[in-house]
Order: sequence, then C-alpha cells, then structure tokens
Amino acid sequence: MTAIFQKLYLTPIAIAALLLVQSSVTQAQTEHPSSSSSINVLNTDPVTQQLDQIGATYYKADQPGASIIVVKDGKVLLRKGYGLANVEKQEALKADHVMRLGSISKQFTAVGILQLVEEGKIALDDPVTKFFPDYPESGKRITIEHLLTHTSGIPSYTGKPGFLATAGKDISVQAMVDSFKNDPLEFEPGTAYKYNNSGYFLLGAIIEKVSGETYAKFVEKRLFTPLGMKDSSYEGYERSQQVRAAGYTQSASGFEPSIRISMTQPYAAGALTSTVDDLAKWDAAINAGKLLKAEHWKRAFTPYKLKNAQDTNYGFGWAVGQFESQTMISHGGGIPGYATYALSLPKEKVFVAVLTNADSGLAQPEMVSMRLAATAIGKPIPEFKPVKLDQKTLDQFAGVYRIDDKNRRFFVREGENLVMTRTNGPRTVLKAYSQNGFFKDHNSLLRIEFKRNAGGEVTEAVVHQQGTVVSHPRLNEALPEAPKTFAMSPEQFDIYVGNYELNPDFILSVRREGSKFIVQATGQGPVTISPVSADTFNAPDVGAIFKFEKTADGKVQQLILTQGGRNLPARKIN
Repeated sequence: MTAIFQKLYLTPIAIAALLLVQSSVTQAQTEHPSSSSSINVLNTDPVTQQLDQIGATYYKADQPGASIIVVKDGKVLLRKGYGLANVEKQEALKADHVMRLGSISKQFTAVGILQLVEEGKIALDDPVTKFFPDYPESGKRITIEHLLTHTSGIPSYTGKPGFLATAGKDISVQAMVDSFKNDPLEFEPGTAYKYNNSGYFLLGAIIEKVSGETYAKFVEKRLFTPLGMKDSSYEGYERSQQVRAAGYTQSASGFEPSIRISMTQPYAAGALTSTVDDLAKWDAAINAGKLLKAEHWKRAFTPYKLKNAQDTNYGFGWAVGQFESQTMISHGGGIPGYATYALSLPKEKVFVAVLTNADSGLAQPEMVSMRLAATAIGKPIPEFKPVKLDQKTLDQFAGVYRIDDKNRRFFVREGENLVMTRTNGPRTVLKAYSQNGFFKDHNSLLRIEFKRNAGGEVTEAVVHQQGTVVSHPRLNEALPEAPKTFAMSPEQFDIYVGNYELNPDFILSVRREGSKFIVQATGQGPVTISPVSADTFNAPDVGAIFKFEKTADGKVQQLILTQGGRNLPARKIN
C-alpha cells in the first residue's frame, strides 16, 4: 500500500537481513513484572534485563504486542511475550504464540527452490516460460534468479488497484498467475531492483510443478519436519495445536481485528506462520549447514548485481546489508494483522526475531530488532534526551548536503526546530541532543551528527540510521524555495471534506479541525495538509501532494495522491 500512511503488505520493512552461526539453542527464560509473558523464571543477567526493558518499553501490557527472541552464541538471552494475544479476551501474549510471518516466508520459498536446483530439477537461469509455456515474455527473458532477487520487472500483484477489494477471496494458483502475467514489464529483467510479490508467487507455483506436491506440503516435508519446526506451517495446514495470536489494525478508537485475507493470495510470498522458537531453530540449522550445500547458502546471502554492476542489497529471500559495521542478513514482513522482522549478525553469532500481532499502531519490529541486536553485541543505541539550542546555533546547520549526483539533503530552521528533507522526500522534524547532534524521536533509530572544520564551520552531516553511517558533505548551493502558500478560508476548504476510496478497505478521510486541514487513512494517524493552490495541497511531513478534481458542474469527484513517483486516484464516496 502507499508509503504515505505506512500501510505495509508483504513488504520487507528494511534493507538488510541474516541468520547466524549457532549449533544449539538453550532456553534461558526471563520475566518482567510489568509485562505479560510466557516466562516464569527470573534471569538477573544484566544484558537480559536490558533486552527485557527494551521490549517492555515498546510493547504495552494492554495492547497487541510482540513475541521476541534474542540468541547469542547459541544461548537464548531473551525469550518473551509482551502485550495481549487477544485484546477482546484480555489474553496475555506468550513467546510461543504462532504469528503470521508475512514476507519472512520468502526465505523458505527461496530455500525450497535451491533444493530443487541441487537435485538438478531446475536451474537458476531457467526461463519462466519453461514452467509456464503461455507466459508472455515480450522478447524479454525472465529467469528464476530474476524472480528470487526482485529484478524481473514483473509488476507486483499486491500493488495493483483494487487488490484489497478481493483480498478475502480464495483464488487458485493459476488464476492468480493469469491476473498479472499479461501486465507490461516495469523494466528489462536484471536492470533494476523493485520488491515484487508476483515473483515469489511464481516461485511457489514452480515448486508445485516440479515437485508434484502442493507448496504447503513441500515446505512441511522438506523444511519444517526435518528441522523440528512443529509450530510452523502454511496457514490452514497446521500440524500442532499451538494457539495463534489474533491480528489487529489500529483505528481511531484503538485496535480492531484486521481485515480478512485468504491465504491463497499471499501464498509463497507470505502465507507461512511460525513462532520465535521455530525461527531460532531455522537460523541454527542454516548456520549448521543443513538443508543445502555451502555454495548455495553462500549464493543465497550474496547480493545480486544488476547489469550495470550496481549492488541490490538483496540475495535469495534475504536482504543483505550492514549493521554497526558488520554484515547483517534480515527480512521483514507486513500482512493484515501482523508485522514481523528477523535479523542475524553472523560475525557476532546473534539472531533476533520480533513478531507483532498488529499491522499498524505499534513500534516497528525492524527498529526494535535493531535495538535488541545492538544491545546484544554490547553497543546499545542510546536513548537521547532533547536539549534546547538557540536559533543562531540552529542556523549554522541550515544548508544543502550531497547524497549523490541527483539527490540532496536539505536542513532548514523553522522557528525553534531544525527540519530535514531530501529530494522528493518527506519532512522530518529533528530534536537536538547535543550542540551538534540531532535525533527524530523515541521510535526511530535516525540521528544526525554535524561535523565542523578547524574554523568551526559546519562541513558535513553524518546520518546514522539502522546501524548504517553515511556522510553527506555540505555544498555551496542555495536551499530550494519553500512552496508558496495559498490563502484559503475554512469555508473554501469544506467543499473537499469527505471520504475518498483508494481501495474498498483503504479510505482517505479529509476533514477540517478548526483552521487545520487534515487527511487520515484507514488505521493510521492524521496528516496535516497545506494549500498551494485552489485545488492542490502539500503534505510535507510525508512527502506527498493531494490534488482534488471536479466535474464540469463543479462537484468534487476524486483526489489524486502523488507520492514516490506514483499518482493514485481516490474516488469520493461521501
């Protein structure tokens, strides 16, 4: 779904990922007195207490929550549930509750494909048409490797208009493939990276055609059973009685049950369920070299290079990046009712998994996972406290900083605040924590440290985010002009007030609160918009533009949301 409202569906919540190198998992269990938990043994290890405090800080006892596991050198430092598995029944969430994995499922699909490669039944350079003779290529050769690495150019079916309207409907594998196979390619295969659920749907279909088994039976027989992952399955084909936590979506009045989705639709791109215990077993098995030969494990964790030699930071079912100057392999998932993230730091032999039972309204599991990992390796990310800087000091940081040839970071002072934007990006209000350091907020890992030369002049901005550090030199360029404001009275705005349908389950509500103009999406927080013309509004906080369109007789019929290079129409429904 559109990034403006952070509505995620089967997408990686990050660009990094991994497993770790451990041979066994021990059950060092912990309890926190203020949190719901499945643990009943007190662990006084200071690292465990720090990890527990992170979990308790982000997931509250009276809301949907998270099951968390942190493993280092084969020892479980933290294994615990926080919050509620069922809000209506006030049932505590336990560490062994089953959750939907969303796109973490992709790594299991990728390993299944590599098993068939090792058996000589398929090859990574086999074209899609070998398995689907009627699949149109339009002169472009799409291979299995393109599908594994999100470089096929096939449009993602989950991003097509109207997808959510039929998300609850059961659909056959062939019918889903038919729904997107004739869509024009977005780019030539191998020339660009774009995250794509269609590719992994096709991979599941290929597994079925080659193995002669359903995808559900294949992953059970080839992956879950051999590794003792008894609580893992394709949803609807469970083999244990372990209870699954209910899934929720944030609404204006709190948390409500998430929309229904037929698991025939996410399929091999995101239909698996599991527990943090089973994910730890999975990680341990990988690092013990099980299931595949070493050469194929290495291949899975090697970022794909495009035809222009650019690195994609994605291998086969895992993202590959850096965290605290070391390799990290990870993946996240977002699916109705759940948001997930799992990472591994092979150098430190650390594995972290955070599975949450709400798709919005909670701390992002990616951010929490990274805080936990940093603490586990002895490099905890500090909790910054804001300090006040005067306007003269803030003005020293205002300017243009280079990202690359085409993109820039801009810093401007707005009153008592320093505000950061980037080319065609959202607006971020920063808080100072020192004379040269700034952070976003408690729920973000973003921080910026400015460097000065011997004369005290600011020369670069060093951006720390998700364990990566990037320096941006200051340029002698003028800041872009701020968008011109347009005078609009509340009464003039009221003609736009109403609900606009992006999809049947995703509504943009436009309203006025006094003199403030607001847009709010289903399950998400309000966004303030400002008029730049009689029918166009800017939302700098999320890097979006809203343009209202009228019929010939002057009635408002729809709005066009422009963000991230996409124009999304939303019909006015009332």
